[in-house]
Amino acid sequence: MSDLNSDKYNDSNIDSEIKETKSIEPSDETDLISDEEYQPKRKKILADLVDYIEIIVFAIGFVILMFSLFFRISIVSGSSMEDTLHENESLIVSDFLYTPQRNDIIVFHQTGTRLNEPVVKRVIAVEGETVEINHLTWEVKVTDTNGNTVTLDEDYIKLVGIPLPYSSPIETFKVEEGTVFVMGDNRNVSNDSRGAEIGLVDTRRILGKVILRISPLDKFGTVD
Repeated sequence: MSDLNSDKYNDSNIDSEIKETKSIEPSDETDLISDEEYQPKRKKILADLVDYIEIIVFAIGFVILMFSLFFRISIVSGSSMEDTLHENESLIVSDFLYTPQRNDIIVFHQTGTRLNEPVVKRVIAVEGETVEINHLTWEVKVTDTNGNTVTLDEDYIKLVGIPLPYSSPIETFKVEEGTVFVMGDNRNVSNDSRGAEIGLVDTRRILGKVILRISPLDKFGTVD
């Protein structure tokens, strides 16, 4: 009799332990997300992803449009602008609302010459002005339309190599309407407005002013 009671007692304990064990198992209703609840979250993630893609596409399109309308990239060829610019450096050029000014570095295309690629030079004088160059001292004087004469402070020029032949030690150039007078900073080797091949540059041939040097990266920035 006592053995049977003991067995019932043990069975009761086992049932109680099973119930306690079941009570601590996670509930399907509280720990699992139903498919109906997951769908809105998935849709929100997809919507956010589409928004990000649209922003990126818009930004790329905006940059392409800006470069098409207002900017272009030009590569320096030759050594005529040393030490300011060097061969194969990349430049950003813009002609947006641009009017040539003295000392600007510009890129232009001079048609009717053997120069089949854009040329980069520095503006020395604009229309109506007179340029006087002393090839013995390399002193450059510019007289503006009001008759005021200034001697240019050209700390950027490079004077090396054999000087180019000139008809006289001092030459004077009158800048015609709608043109600019340009020279390279590397004066002894620059083919520019002093010679017949380039001569005065028609302002309609100017592709723009140099805004930035973008390569090499260690020289990134504006150009003076």
